[in-house]
Amino acid sequence: MSDTARYARHIALAEIGAKGQQKLAAASVLIVGLGGLGCPAAQYLAASGVGTLILNDFDRVDLSNLPRQILFTDAAVGQLKTDAAAATLTRLNPGVKVERRSERLEDDELARVVKTADVVLDCTDNFLTRLAINRACVSALRPLVSGAALRFEGQLCVFENGPGEPCYRCLYSEDDERLGDCVGNGVLAPVPGLIGSAMAVEAIKLIALGHSDLNGRLLIHDALSASWQSLELSQDPACPVCRHRSQRPAAHRG
Repeated sequence: MSDTARYARHIALAEIGAKGQQKLAAASVLIVGLGGLGCPAAQYLAASGVGTLILNDFDRVDLSNLPRQILFTDAAVGQLKTDAAAATLTRLNPGVKVERRSERLEDDELARVVKTADVVLDCTDNFLTRLAINRACVSALRPLVSGAALRFEGQLCVFENGPGEPCYRCLYSEDDERLGDCVGNGVLAPVPGLIGSAMAVEAIKLIALGHSDLNGRLLIHDALSASWQSLELSQDPACPVCRHRSQRPAAHRG
């Protein structure tokens, strides 16, 4: 099957077209975390024809993961998430290159891997890791798509990291404990699926269109009330991470 046939519905979109699909094929996306957010994001990015997916997770598949981590089945329990996810994504779209990083990326190594990507998706549930990913993205001038899900609520924001624009650290500081994880609190399985799918949409827009209208905004979804709320963010002039930023990144270098 030709790429034209496979991606015909994308190419039919005036905003994407053949040129946008070619940008997707030439792009590299780093996905940090293969949980309830990373699984649907990776699945849609692979199916959409993103050329290279860099998967980072050091955890193994657990039975309790299966309701929301849709890349995995019972047969994958006990396997490294990167291995199980890569196998599923390759079957889904053999034309996508999948790179696996099965260790915790920290400091210089995290910075190096971020620089190899055109867009970074933060799909983690660890607050300090989120801050580290943000620092690496600001330093490398890479756009960051950040998602979170807990109980019945999901959050999504995009930081293109242009001059005068906010970064994740402008929203949350090291002392902020509002971000928990789903282990002790629980999470409704489709909620991270909804946010993870939306993260894939924003990544595609950054690559194919060169911009996301969600840049500098926080989108909050309450599944119980079926409501969405959008908040405008602003750069913190005292932010230790982004206040010295002086140039605007390109969402895609190709």
